[in-house]
Amino acid sequence: MSDSKAMTADELARACADAMWADDMASQGLGLVIDDVGPGRSVLSMTVRTDMVNGHRICHGGFIFTLADSAFAFACNSYNQYVVAQHCAVTFIAPAYEGDRLTATAQEVTRYGRSGIYDIKVSRDDGAAIAEFRGQSRSVKGTHLPEEDIALKA
Repeated sequence: MSDSKAMTADELARACADAMWADDMASQGLGLVIDDVGPGRSVLSMTVRTDMVNGHRICHGGFIFTLADSAFAFACNSYNQYVVAQHCAVTFIAPAYEGDRLTATAQEVTRYGRSGIYDIKVSRDDGAAIAEFRGQSRSVKGTHLPEEDIALKA
C-alpha cells in the first residue's frame, strides 16, 4: 500500500463524484452542476430550460425528480462503493418555471450495512421549497476508485 494516496473523507467524496460525473451523460446533458459534495451529502443545481416545461408551462416533474435523484446518487456514492437506488419517493410542493435555478440538497439520514436513507430538498433560488425526495439506497459490487490506491487520513 506504499503507492496509496492518503486523502480526507471530503477528498474521497470529491474523487468519487468526479469519477461518476465523467460517465454521467444524463446529468451532464440536463445541465446539472455539482455545487458541493462530501461524505453522505451533495448539492446539485440546474436551470429550468424551455425544453423542460410541460403543457402547463411549469417544469415537468420528471426533471425535478431527476435533479433530486442525481443529488441522491452523488451523496450515497461518496464512500467509494457503488450504490444504486432501491426505492425513491417524491412529493411536489410548488411549481418551478422556465429560468428558475433549482438546487437539490441531499443529506444522509442513516447508513447501515448495504442500505441507506437520504433526504433531498429541492428549492428555488428564493428559498421556496419545490419538492421533497426520499431515497433508499443499496450498495452493490464495485468501487469508483481502486481500493488499493486509497487510504483515508485520520
